[in-house]
Amino acid sequence: MSRYDRQMILPEIGAEGQARLAAARVLIIGAGGLGATVIPALAGAGVGYLRIVDGDCVDESNLHRQTLFRHADIGKPKADCAAREAMALNPGIMAEAVRGWLDPVTVGAMLEDTDLVIDAADSFAVSYILSDACMRRRLPLIAASVLGRQGYVGGFCGAGPSLRALFPDLPRRAQSCATAGVMGPAVAVMGALQAQMALSALLGLQPSPIGQAMTVDLAGWRFGSFRFDSAPEPDGPALSFVAKADLRDADCVVELRPESEAPCKVTSGALRIAPEAMAAWRPPAGRRVVLCCRSGLRAWRAAVELAGRGHRDLALLAAGQEDG
Repeated sequence: MSRYDRQMILPEIGAEGQARLAAARVLIIGAGGLGATVIPALAGAGVGYLRIVDGDCVDESNLHRQTLFRHADIGKPKADCAAREAMALNPGIMAEAVRGWLDPVTVGAMLEDTDLVIDAADSFAVSYILSDACMRRRLPLIAASVLGRQGYVGGFCGAGPSLRALFPDLPRRAQSCATAGVMGPAVAVMGALQAQMALSALLGLQPSPIGQAMTVDLAGWRFGSFRFDSAPEPDGPALSFVAKADLRDADCVVELRPESEAPCKVTSGALRIAPEAMAAWRPPAGRRVVLCCRSGLRAWRAAVELAGRGHRDLALLAAGQEDG
């Protein structure tokens, strides 16, 4: 146990807390920039079982911020490399690698025998899918997002509000690390906060990280923190994501991606409609409308527009998670 002496000496941890960490099972979605800090932090602290889910392979452009990987890992599955490094850091824990993407079909199996979930995927669709699933199971969810030199981290679900309570709507524009850029240390800061929140939740430390959010702006050297324990869940039916496997024969599937972005529609029978043309489109009566784009943002916006006109049977499909 000398490995954990320096954290066990803390009165709020001790031998009992260390035993709780050893018995804990944590699901980590995403082994990218956030995961590169979260995974070794939890492994080093002695969290007994880590299930690491990622469908990507290591790319050279990842290495400036995904410091869990080495140059020799380029082209290899991130999940495999991350699990290898976690167990090399601490042979006393178990790390399971799951190659693939989380979606509304696979999320149930991934959450089995899990005590806490970490959303390190930095994906709109994944965040809302995880939040909905964790809320149903009352599992704590620690989510974070970072872009450029700014980001947030928060503790959701479990005994607290869901992600939808704090973020009932998506931003008007979506950017990614590939389009807007990101600095490695900023990602590491957010990942470290995620890991600290996760350990605090597993140990039952007070004040609880569930219902707590922190914002970090390293461009202006500003840190913010607030609680949202009393944030109400949104009224009315939520816009939910579905997987391709969830599509029904009677669905009206709308492909919002242009042909240049997606030469093959999500299904052969899908209608291809530009987002700017949705205001003039009249959905067929009596059929569920499934709106598809890569990240889910265009689908969300189109669904909000249709809901404003009284159409209620709507679903979203983020094809980027399916196409890889």
